[in-house]
Amino acid sequence: MAMRLYVGNLPYTVNQAKLEEIFSPFGTIVSASVISDKFSGRSKGFGFVEFDNDDAAKEAIAKLDGTDMEGRPLRVNEAKPREEGTGGSSFGGGNRGGFGGGRGGFSSGGGRGGFSRGGSR
Repeated sequence: MAMRLYVGNLPYTVNQAKLEEIFSPFGTIVSASVISDKFSGRSKGFGFVEFDNDDAAKEAIAKLDGTDMEGRPLRVNEAKPREEGTGGSSFGGGNRGGFGGGRGGFSSGGGRGGFSRGGSR
């Protein structure tokens, strides 16, 4: 059975090919990816590696977790499934302010925290 690993605290110089190179001695890699910022393209310093069997993944965890890479201790553990409703970003969602209302948001009314047409509160 396949096991997916979380690899954290990666140096920003590590790309997908380097990640595969680091983990390939432990077994057959099904997939490997370094997560990058969608706007800048820069690595976020973590990624995922999926092995075709649990034994290979467990050996990689045992050998690589805490090892130094370019002055950074790698964090390698079994990836946890993402909980529903977490992660991602959106503008103006919930009661978080932002544009369109909520606490501290912009509104056209003269009510609490809003701006009136005359430019005064």
